[in-house]
Amino acid sequence: MSANAAATAHSSAQTTTAVTLASVTVSFRLADGGAYKAVENATLDVADGEFVAIVGPTGCGKSTLLNIAAGLIAPSLGRVDIFGVELATLNRQAGYLFQADSLFPWKTALENVAIGLETSGTPPAAARERAQIWLTRVGLGSFGDRYPHMLSGGQRKRVGLAQVLIRDPKILLMDEPFGPLDAQTRQIMGNQLLDLWSADRKAVLFVTHDLEEAIALSDRVVIMSAGPAAHIIGDWRVALARPRDIAEVKLERAFHDIHREIWQVLKSEVMKGYAQTGGG
Repeated sequence: MSANAAATAHSSAQTTTAVTLASVTVSFRLADGGAYKAVENATLDVADGEFVAIVGPTGCGKSTLLNIAAGLIAPSLGRVDIFGVELATLNRQAGYLFQADSLFPWKTALENVAIGLETSGTPPAAARERAQIWLTRVGLGSFGDRYPHMLSGGQRKRVGLAQVLIRDPKILLMDEPFGPLDAQTRQIMGNQLLDLWSADRKAVLFVTHDLEEAIALSDRVVIMSAGPAAHIIGDWRVALARPRDIAEVKLERAFHDIHREIWQVLKSEVMKGYAQTGGG
């Protein structure tokens, strides 16, 4: 497949690999003593500064790959390297943004952003000064005294993004972070993420069910098969110019061409996943 060859060439052109998953298999023990193989023989390289999206049907192990890269779970087989060093514990070089809000409801937006620095030893005054800078960067400079229940869903996501980025991780892991948001807010958040990423070019692994979102944001789109024993079945280079505006890039012919090509592979896997969950 020419798209796969292009993706491989792009990856090899990069001089530093941030995340390497080498022939990773993950099995979980079931209550009846059996085992469930979630992911089988997954190999993936993410270059430093590269934005890679992972797409696949429900239950295909996308989040499992993120958890492996984060060091939250260990592979049953295979190896994980972070900047060339085998990962044996939590990945301290990664920041993780989950789909569900992870804000403390009793703390203000400013306090929620600052807490990551405070727990690592930064004096409270300095931590809050930097937190204010990050709130401003995500467009919430005047919302520092608001509690989470006083913020919209999109605003809470911005606080969560600032909470992760203030620690300056070298790798950003994102598990459907915009999933609960309405279409317009997702687009705004996507553009804001691209602006922040363009300023620093961290390595990003971004899990989403939305193929359009994956193409609009990323340098590469990785497709996983339906589970069990889910595996990577495609890797496409997204040859769309940057900087990008999500609404505008979706109008380009090249966007529709790659969407059509990927969907031809993804559609059958989505239908398999749909059937396995009983259509739910």
